[in-house]
Amino acid sequence: MEIVITKKSEIGSFIIASAIVWGAVIIGCSLKLKGTPYYDEISPILIGGAGFHLIFIWGFLVSQFRKNIEEKSEIDQSNS
Repeated sequence: MEIVITKKSEIGSFIIASAIVWGAVIIGCSLKLKGTPYYDEISPILIGGAGFHLIFIWGFLVSQFRKNIEEKSEIDQSNS
């Protein structure tokens, strides 16, 4: 299964939606767990999840960026 994003605005929307979801999850969990003995145990899990997700998102974006550069290079070479 290959995800193809054709417009830059779609990539931006993907990033913004992802940031909103993770922000809501982290804030919601923090507020719910505040004052409980589990807060210290859950915080590293949330931080780890957010960090892994960012790596996943940026890995995807870098691969799409490289693919776009290669396609533009091939088009430029064929037009020359």
